[in-house]
Amino acid sequence: MTELPIRVMVLDAWDELQLVATPDTPVSDLKARALTLAKVTDPAEGYLVKYRGAELPENGRTLGDSGVVPNAALIVLPRRRIPAR
Repeated sequence: MTELPIRVMVLDAWDELQLVATPDTPVSDLKARALTLAKVTDPAEGYLVKYRGAELPENGRTLGDSGVVPNAALIVLPRRRIPAR
């Protein structure tokens, strides 16, 4: 199976993680893994994954289905907007 190195920024922790996945890894699994590694304790359902500025659908879609390429930069951020002060 082809390895897919990915950089994932978890906004709540302001951490950039270097992860290795495969093209058949579900987007939801990658999100859950990133949140766990960043020590975010809120439920994963409250977060979304963006790639190239667009939200990646999680309903059974894989990284390969979503067009994620090696060394891609993804971001995991809360679904609700953060109020500006």
